[in-house]
Amino acid sequence: MSVLIVSAHPRGDSLNRHLAEKLAAQARASGTDVTLLDLYANGFDPVLTATERGSFYATPYDGAAVAAQMAQLSRAEVLVLVFPTWWFGLPAILKGWIDRVWVPGLAYDHASDLGPIRGRLTGLRQVVVVTTLGAPEWVDWLVMRRPVARVLRWGVVKVCAPQARFRYLALHRVENVSPDRLRRFERRITAALAAALRPAGPGT
Repeated sequence: MSVLIVSAHPRGDSLNRHLAEKLAAQARASGTDVTLLDLYANGFDPVLTATERGSFYATPYDGAAVAAQMAQLSRAEVLVLVFPTWWFGLPAILKGWIDRVWVPGLAYDHASDLGPIRGRLTGLRQVVVVTTLGAPEWVDWLVMRRPVARVLRWGVVKVCAPQARFRYLALHRVENVSPDRLRRFERRITAALAAALRPAGPGT
């Protein structure tokens, strides 16, 4: 099994980086093939180029500048995204990774009549989203209606990998998180990853 963990926080000493490394260690201990992609540490450029955008309807897509990241995504059976939610949205570097890597010919195909796109990530069967945010849970759920969860689930994953199971786990009020509440969250995310790493049963 191939696991891709994408971390998107500018600080190497951040809670997000700690969580990403914890999940990577857990996946390695289970014997899986794990890639931990720290977008900031790897200097990933989130800016979609004019050439890339110009080839969205060309064959083949010109993704030479991000070929390594495209190969990582194409191999992944389990994808884990670890990032902070800022202004109720994705960090720019993570949005750029989606813009530049989830591209035609890899993540999806355009319909011949320019209708709905068709997902191509048939090997991706589990997506686990781990995020932290300063807002309380009631604001995320009741006021904002979980925008990050909705965009990732319905705007990205279910379009490109409709068969993939999607899990969203958020740690709210992160600035004043207690050690006990952090431990409970860590148990939740490790349990979610353990479930994602279980082999698919017959008929699934």
